[in-house]
Amino acid sequence: MNKVTIPSLTGVRAIAAYLVFISHFVYFNPNVFSKSWNFFFSEMYIGVAVFFVLSGFLITYQYYDSKKFIFKNYMIKRFARIYPLYFILTTIFFIFNNSNYNDDFKVYLLNITFLRSFFVDFLKTGIAPGWSLTLEESFYILAPLLFFLIKKSRKYFIVIAFIFLVIGLLLVNIFKNYNFHGLMNDSSFMFNYTIFGRISEFLIGIALAVFYIKNKESFKTKYATILGSIIILIGVYVMSIFKTDIFHDGFDTFYGKILNTFLIPIFGIVPLLYGLMTEKTFFSKVLSSNFFQILGKSSYAFYLIHVSLLMHFGNNNLVNNYFAEFLIINVMAIGLYFSIEYPLNNFIRKRFIR
Repeated sequence: MNKVTIPSLTGVRAIAAYLVFISHFVYFNPNVFSKSWNFFFSEMYIGVAVFFVLSGFLITYQYYDSKKFIFKNYMIKRFARIYPLYFILTTIFFIFNNSNYNDDFKVYLLNITFLRSFFVDFLKTGIAPGWSLTLEESFYILAPLLFFLIKKSRKYFIVIAFIFLVIGLLLVNIFKNYNFHGLMNDSSFMFNYTIFGRISEFLIGIALAVFYIKNKESFKTKYATILGSIIILIGVYVMSIFKTDIFHDGFDTFYGKILNTFLIPIFGIVPLLYGLMTEKTFFSKVLSSNFFQILGKSSYAFYLIHVSLLMHFGNNNLVNNYFAEFLIINVMAIGLYFSIEYPLNNFIRKRFIR
């Protein structure tokens, strides 16, 4: 098997994107389900944590033991993978959107440079889900340093998480007296939306990859896939209990943050991913199918466009069938993948990597 390709993990990217879709769907359509189900589905935002753990795993799996690591080529690949489609969609958004930021070139620059996610005032501007790309890019840049430290000692898993947390809290304390567009606004913002509060999810992915590389032949499981899935669902349910209304996330609470950032990734997402890689189950076969490979590859485009389209459908009453909305977004995402994302990714790699 190609070391950089694990089919079941490509498929699980689609599931993670659909979880985020569900959480946003009930936000825009709070009358479709009952209150308790709305609260439960809104916590499917755990899909973002799945993305972060998965990113930590995949980058580590591909580069941790690489003997010919070239940072320039590595960053070009990362750039080619996520930036072209994001840049195009963000530019289109600012050209055609009629929000208060439509003519504000500063906000556009903050979006295309991934800096907007450090400011509360700009966090949800442009392509709303794009805030998470700031964390992804931060991790990509830091990954080689993290690998270097972790190879020296496994204690750095804890040390790194602690250092990032301390730095994040210090920045919050420094900027709390300055009303500069909500820069590092408060500790809750820091925990939820910055690399300082969510580095642990990437580190958990790194730890999973290191363990998998060294033990995939000797450490076999039978029920990790189903166990991980059950723990994730239980964790989501518990977070939903902490909610007070549909518009406030359960992970905004102290216990919700512990669940979302540490407990569910360690005890739910990790066994799920390990099981999908090592167990021959119905789930791994489905996620490895050609159909789910296409859905997984187009999941990035799906993730980027789904919020804007949900808003568009809701504001214009264009589609009254909710399942049809989901299908339309998928079809558009697949079209974007094959017409823009995949060709530009290949072009940049061939043009700039020698």
